[in-house]
Amino acid sequence: MLMPPTWSSPGTLTTMDASVASNPVVVAVLNQKGGVGKTTSVVNVGAGLALAGRRVLLIDLDPQGHLGLHLGVDPDPAAPSAYDVLVDPTTQLDDALVKDVRPGLDVLPSTVDLAGAEVELTNATDPHGQLALKIAAAKRHWDVVILDCPPSLGHLTMNALVAAHEVFVPMQAHFLALQGVGRLLETVGRVVRSVNQQLQVTGIILCMHEKQTTLGREIESDLEQFLESTRGNGQPWSNCRVLRPAIRRNIKLAEAPSFGQSIFDYAPTCPGAVDYRRLAEGLSRDWINAGKLSSPPQVGAAVEVKPNPFAANPSDVMSAPSSTQTDGPTTEAHGQD
Repeated sequence: MLMPPTWSSPGTLTTMDASVASNPVVVAVLNQKGGVGKTTSVVNVGAGLALAGRRVLLIDLDPQGHLGLHLGVDPDPAAPSAYDVLVDPTTQLDDALVKDVRPGLDVLPSTVDLAGAEVELTNATDPHGQLALKIAAAKRHWDVVILDCPPSLGHLTMNALVAAHEVFVPMQAHFLALQGVGRLLETVGRVVRSVNQQLQVTGIILCMHEKQTTLGREIESDLEQFLESTRGNGQPWSNCRVLRPAIRRNIKLAEAPSFGQSIFDYAPTCPGAVDYRRLAEGLSRDWINAGKLSSPPQVGAAVEVKPNPFAANPSDVMSAPSSTQTDGPTTEAHGQD
């Protein structure tokens, strides 16, 4: 079984020994279609891992900057950001972090300047390897690094795919989304052949899922059959699986970003929180079993709720209603970034 790559020296990829768990698992969350739950999944999987006692870094590679907004991070315009980390050789990852946004959770925010990196990286000596080098050189240590990729396949996304060990694909159980996943897998295959031969697509996250509908069940079944048909064919997605549980459609997931909160802050007992917590705990166990992470540390105190001063009504953060539903899908509609 292929182990994730690590960096033994700048620009050099080697295979990680299974006994070494000091290097972070780096995951790129990618879909070339927007609005499928990508940023929502990055934030809440990351927050769920932090709640499970892991040290986590979330990196926003999308110039829209929604990841930071989701967690109430208001980047200082004068401070370094993801743009500087990618285009300025003297800016290190540690210089641009917003540390401990929640206990155990750091964020590298983006600003609109990041869009300019697409142009500037074109002239770089190694336009696609900058992020990998900066993660390798970081003094601060994490168990997991999660990369929120833009929906386009440019230099920003390529930096993520070169730096990553694994790719997660968030998607909805719709016919067109299923076709899009096929094209995305082909794209990752080209990246693997050219720049990162260790990269694996390991998980599909079903977002806004409605298992009670015929369409939802049929698409989920088709996806499972497709993934099963690829087992052992040597493709970078031959070990991919649908991650469990699927994330049920839940209005609280759409409301939480406007308060600058993860779902665990905003509505910790709602179906979305239950699903993302179970998903994060399952991923942590899988990585431990694969030798990619050490045994789980002691879980710290509960996450502190931090009101977002830019929310429309910050007082609502402390009194936001939360659903106690834990089984069965909700009929509430919502959209997710």
